[in-house]
Amino acid sequence: MNKQFLKDTFGWGFILWLIGYILGIILIVFVPVSMIGWIIMPIGAVIALWVLLKKIKADSFGYYVWLAGVWFSIAVVFDYLFVVKAFNPPDGYYKPDVYAYYALTVILPLIVGWAKYRRVQKT
Repeated sequence: MNKQFLKDTFGWGFILWLIGYILGIILIVFVPVSMIGWIIMPIGAVIALWVLLKKIKADSFGYYVWLAGVWFSIAVVFDYLFVVKAFNPPDGYYKPDVYAYYALTVILPLIVGWAKYRRVQKT
């Protein structure tokens, strides 16, 4: 494990999770709780795509598989600790928006990784 891999996986994974967490805390004042995830998701997806396209420089598809796995793990563990356990939402936390967010956390790195891998293979 090198320094860049740790930065890309754990560093960016935590930062992306933290952005969504902070947005959720801010939005809870302004929108119904049931809508927060649906509002944050497109914002988070755009930020994640920017990170994947501009900040992650790897060309190996396997690298992005690891990235997806670590980012997913960070999202699940930190959501559980800092949302489910900390706030104990009365109507629960795991709803379609959360599952869609978890899916995007895996799918976006895989799509970008596959595209970068294919581009390198063609050259």
